[in-house]
Amino acid sequence: MRKFPNALVIMLGFILFVSLLTYLLPKGAYQRIENPDLNYVTVVPDSYNEIEAAPLKVGQILLSIPEGIIGRAELIALIFLLGGAFYVVDKTGAFRDGIHYMTEKLTGKESSALAVISLLFTTGGALNGLQEEIIAMTPVLLFFAHRLGYNTLVAIGISYGSAVVGSSFSPMNPFAVGMAQKTAELPLFSGSIFRIIILILAYILWTGLVIRYANNNKVEKLKEESREKHKMKARNIAILMLTALAFIIVIYGLLILDWGFNEMSAEFFALGIIAGLVGRLGFNGTAEAYIEGFKEMTFAAIIIGLANSITLILKQGMIIDTIIYALFTPLQYLPKSVAAIAMMGAQALLHFPVPSYSAQAIMTMPILAPLSDLIGISRQVCILAYQYGAVMMDMIIPTNGALMAIISVAGISFNKWLGFAFRLTLVMLILGAVAVMVGIYIGY
Repeated sequence: MRKFPNALVIMLGFILFVSLLTYLLPKGAYQRIENPDLNYVTVVPDSYNEIEAAPLKVGQILLSIPEGIIGRAELIALIFLLGGAFYVVDKTGAFRDGIHYMTEKLTGKESSALAVISLLFTTGGALNGLQEEIIAMTPVLLFFAHRLGYNTLVAIGISYGSAVVGSSFSPMNPFAVGMAQKTAELPLFSGSIFRIIILILAYILWTGLVIRYANNNKVEKLKEESREKHKMKARNIAILMLTALAFIIVIYGLLILDWGFNEMSAEFFALGIIAGLVGRLGFNGTAEAYIEGFKEMTFAAIIIGLANSITLILKQGMIIDTIIYALFTPLQYLPKSVAAIAMMGAQALLHFPVPSYSAQAIMTMPILAPLSDLIGISRQVCILAYQYGAVMMDMIIPTNGALMAIISVAGISFNKWLGFAFRLTLVMLILGAVAVMVGIYIGY
């Protein structure tokens, strides 16, 4: 059996595929206007027209690769600096010390530990769309899972998978429901009670599915050599407390201070320096640990950039609007219950070429909001269909740079991840579809 292509080959394959699409699909565009209330450009409904445009040249396609990487510079800087900081903390021994202590206390309570980890990452996803930050955490998560007797798929499923579930079913993810509601001209974070109920159900369902898989596929626990009861060092406790404080500050910064990637990068860079000095690595040792961390994160950073290149080619090739028009125009001829589910399916399909769900909200909501009014579906239900269809696909689409970077760091192939995640994702999409139908039924 041939070896399944790695993340780099998959990304380059998609770049080639979408490049071919720019030659095969008709070019078209919606009119766009600057919306002063929203501070970004939005689409004018019913303004799609096919246009005459020269096909992309080979040189433009090749240039999209460095341009895609440059376009994600702030996120790539975060990956390097966050990854470097985590590598420094790991070099101090604080993570391993803490994990040894925790896993001793959790003996016989492994399922409960997974439920707590899932809750933390679901909450992170619900609050601020946690994804890329998990790349740097992956080695620590793997060590923690192996200490509990669980495999790599469980480690990624209970962390990244839970974060995606939280992001998708969130009542307040600013990059999903927040962006969609602003674009659809609804009060920010309105309709939260219904979303919270569905989020709780989603958390219980996802966590239960992952725990069932974990308990049916246990591996031998990674054990420490010493049989003596583990005692944590004081300086490692201090480093872990500083790390926890850094995440609390990040959450506050994102929710209250309108932080972006650069502010997060600066904070985690400072965390790495302080942790290295507290951990007695010295200035040289801290710098060397940072350099090792940068090396570990390089491939993940390139994957993030290549994923952006795919979207860049579709935009330059003038076919993104063609895809949107083809997916959503037929919905107006369907009964409203069928149209709502079809809307969710169309959002899921669109997420392959548009892996940024915030960009997808900006592109589709100005079209779908008035279309929903025409069909007889509320705009809140329209946003549910977007949330559950688009964001949940982050679990399995190979054009999502964060996913591909995480599984690359974890050392698992995309087909192995897909074999684990596909059926679980399908179950979550069914839950989303039921929620959409209930929303229509209760007049949400």
